[in-house]
Amino acid sequence: MKRLICGLLTLSLPCLLLPCLSMAQDRKGAFLNGEDAGPDFNIQGEYSGTVDRDGNSTKIGIQVIAQGDGKFRSIGYVGGLPGDGWDGTPEMRIPGSGQMKGDVCILKADKVDSDGRAEIKEGNLTLYSGDNLKIAEFPKVRRESPTVGGTPPEGAVVLFDGTTAEHFQGGRMSENKLLMEGVTSKQKFGSYNLHVEFMLSFMPYARGQGRANSGCYQQGRYEVQILDSFGLEGKNNECGGVYEIADPAVNMCFPPLSWQTYDIAYHAAKFDDEGQKQMNAWMTVEHNGVVVHDKLDLPRGTRAAPVKEGPADGPIYLQNHGNPIRFRNIWLVPTKG
Repeated sequence: MKRLICGLLTLSLPCLLLPCLSMAQDRKGAFLNGEDAGPDFNIQGEYSGTVDRDGNSTKIGIQVIAQGDGKFRSIGYVGGLPGDGWDGTPEMRIPGSGQMKGDVCILKADKVDSDGRAEIKEGNLTLYSGDNLKIAEFPKVRRESPTVGGTPPEGAVVLFDGTTAEHFQGGRMSENKLLMEGVTSKQKFGSYNLHVEFMLSFMPYARGQGRANSGCYQQGRYEVQILDSFGLEGKNNECGGVYEIADPAVNMCFPPLSWQTYDIAYHAAKFDDEGQKQMNAWMTVEHNGVVVHDKLDLPRGTRAAPVKEGPADGPIYLQNHGNPIRFRNIWLVPTKG
């Protein structure tokens, strides 16, 4: 059944080259709300449903990624969306592309001699076979992290709750009382459990590291990357990755303008009285409620991190990489290292 579904998806979702991981910046702005983002934003997103064939039912997830000027990439997942059924098998991840024709987005195979296609209109994606038979219809879904809006527990240090940015050096709030990128907590910490909520800007013309780039640094030393990597493979320099150290177990990046969460259990490195490191720092990272790193060993600090490795406590640093990012509901609970 899976082999059959892959064949059907390949008819509608063509192979495509991965985007260049350049520092190219977007040409037409970064958007922080759907009203200003344009019609492509309404097409972009996640679609999920089932394909029924010969008495068998297979769950399918499809991510559609805006590329600007009515063009799109698409990734089909046999088994369901990442974190919702797909088992990580590369062969069950089917790339594709398409573009708008009138008010319909058509995704069509570019390496298969077939008229099979997928059409997106009015919030639904419909798969058609080469002889124009309807295979299945998938609604657009809007997933939410199970930890979004999490309430700080007793003993938590609240760094940002929408009332003030005074707990951060360089702290700035937007007009709608969200924390802006490029801030460092005034208070410093050892080991802790951290909760951060962030929203990526919509930058359809940007590519790679120029697409809603930021970072969440533990003690100012170890970066958990923030990036619009919706629909990408999931690398260490993409959302959920620990920069230059480890890829996330699964790419759990939601579409831009969605609220996303990091829940990080961080344990600081151990040093002796002479300042020599005796034990590496480590952390467990949940991205949108899914564990993407489990007690990951951190052998060194991130290159160009603002704070070098050492025995002293360090701050929470939310990087400014030239792209607008918004944060809210930031708190942590200090723990014993």
